[in-house]
Amino acid sequence: MPSTEDTTVPKDRPVVPPTRRDRIAASGSELIGGPIGRWAWYGGSRLTPVRVVVLVAIGMFALGMVQKMPCYEWAWFRGASSQYTHACYSDIPHLFLGRGFADDLVPYFDQLSGDMQYLEYPVLTGLFMEVASWFTPGGGSIQHREQMYWMVNAGMLMICAAVIAVCVARTHRHRPWDALLLALAPAFALTATINWDLLAVALLAAGMLMWSRARPLAFGILIGLATAAKLYPVLVLGPLLLLCWRAGRLREFGVALGGTAASWLLVNLPVMLLAPEGWKKFYTFSQERQVDFGSFWLIITQRTGQSLEVETVNTWSMALMVLACAGIAALALTAPRRPRFAQLAFLVVAAFILTNKVYSPQYVLWLIPLAALARPRWRDFLIWQACEVMYFLGIWMYLAYTTSGDAHKGLPTEGYQLAIALHLLGTLYLCAVVVRDVLLPERDGVRRDGSDDPSGGVLDGARDVFVLGQAARPAAPAAHTVEATQRVSWGVRPPGAA
Repeated sequence: MPSTEDTTVPKDRPVVPPTRRDRIAASGSELIGGPIGRWAWYGGSRLTPVRVVVLVAIGMFALGMVQKMPCYEWAWFRGASSQYTHACYSDIPHLFLGRGFADDLVPYFDQLSGDMQYLEYPVLTGLFMEVASWFTPGGGSIQHREQMYWMVNAGMLMICAAVIAVCVARTHRHRPWDALLLALAPAFALTATINWDLLAVALLAAGMLMWSRARPLAFGILIGLATAAKLYPVLVLGPLLLLCWRAGRLREFGVALGGTAASWLLVNLPVMLLAPEGWKKFYTFSQERQVDFGSFWLIITQRTGQSLEVETVNTWSMALMVLACAGIAALALTAPRRPRFAQLAFLVVAAFILTNKVYSPQYVLWLIPLAALARPRWRDFLIWQACEVMYFLGIWMYLAYTTSGDAHKGLPTEGYQLAIALHLLGTLYLCAVVVRDVLLPERDGVRRDGSDDPSGGVLDGARDVFVLGQAARPAAPAAHTVEATQRVSWGVRPPGAA
């Protein structure tokens, strides 16, 4: 941690009011009385920022459930097209029957009778699905049971949403209101109950909170569990390694890595040993999956009229991801100031989404909490969310078009390609502004009050011991004006550092 010579900013600095720092937040606050005044008194109310954020997140989640009501009542059960025209599709009720939960089959152990021999989800997600089936009433028609299964899952996923809201609000100690970006995100509400992704998102958010509190073992355990629910959370270990390398905190990274491996093995090893064929289905399915919805690979195949071999797409997708990771590594080690953990975590997950051969609409959930931490600016966040909402509507209207027969009700192929392009451009735009914040740290709103890396834990305020390029050249300590009077230095390289 920095010494008194490194910083003069007190650790008990007040909560940052977004209405004083963000024009969009200030304008939006007019709905509830306008921006907070200079003489406002903080504290004294039971409605703390974290509680407000959680209540808003639960309210938005409930609105998302209401948006699914046409499907809940009839569209899931009366042909494919209706659930698409109402934009209320969900995997949950369909897989209750399609993956054997209605017949009390044990995931990974019992073989399925359909086109999928075993459950194609990671082990912890499979357990989540199985537990939900235990709470689903056994009597009544299959339609009623599917409805109840979706409702039980929605209740469990709502708990995950509340956990995410709490963790994001508390990760940056002095910026809890940034979590309103997550709570009010329209794409979050629209996609929360399409699939089970919120479980992994909640575990990753909890892990990020633990790292911000300098608890690397707890962070590693939670990342291992998150990876046992969905593959993408393991990606954040790459940026963390680079940041710990730059700050000379490799010991803490080793503790986190050990915790990740241990918790992942604890969950996976029993199924891996007792049901190897069922366990590996998720990994073989991911490898064998054809080019699918939402990816730029689909645009290529549709525009050229030629299908791409799975092996070719896998190879090129991996190559592009490696190239993107190399760019992130260069950014991490050469930036004028060490990037914040949340910034690089967002970039690496976004790179995975952009280069992948499929983009399901609920994958936006992976990025929303990270975006709220990496770039807490309402304008940029809402631009990105608008693109994601357009993609959400686009994929369902395209599926309505392809399933409505000669009527062709919905969005034709060219329109869907435009929706994919909007998703890609919106994500690239948010990546671009995050990279700009890294290269021009004075533009980073999180650091404007003198903070270094509120989500960095042991990295927060640490000195650099290894840097490359421009950052390695001898220079005066970086300084930043705080509240017009205080000055702060971050990450000062000691003499003779590499």
